[in-house]
Amino acid sequence: MIVYGVALLAVCTLAGVVIGDFLGVLMGVKSNVGGVGIAMILLICARLYMHRHGGMSKECEFGVGFWGAMYIPVVVAMAAQQNVVTALHGGPVALIAAVGSVLLCGATIALISRTNKGEPLAKESLDPGVNAAPAGGR
Repeated sequence: MIVYGVALLAVCTLAGVVIGDFLGVLMGVKSNVGGVGIAMILLICARLYMHRHGGMSKECEFGVGFWGAMYIPVVVAMAAQQNVVTALHGGPVALIAAVGSVLLCGATIALISRTNKGEPLAKESLDPGVNAAPAGGR
């Protein structure tokens, strides 16, 4: 059911908030540090684990897919509430975190692209009548 996908998201969100608050305490910041991002990473890992071990039904995957698609609007809305100028005046922690996250994401993408080669794409036909979708995409 789609509700299971939402329940999985709720568990990941709660875990992300707890971990984000703990990271904030460790860094000496009175704020949640990366809770939403951690929650989405947990959701991706949980979905992959359940999919590999047969625990993910189609309906549950639809619920997880829906909330995964909602990730960007949620992050944009949360980022709109942050005061970047104050964070930069507060010290170099924000700048170090931003540069570190970009470098970590780049390294992760490079690692994934080198280790998970996947299958090559099928050759496309130059004949417009073969494998052509009718107008409107149907």
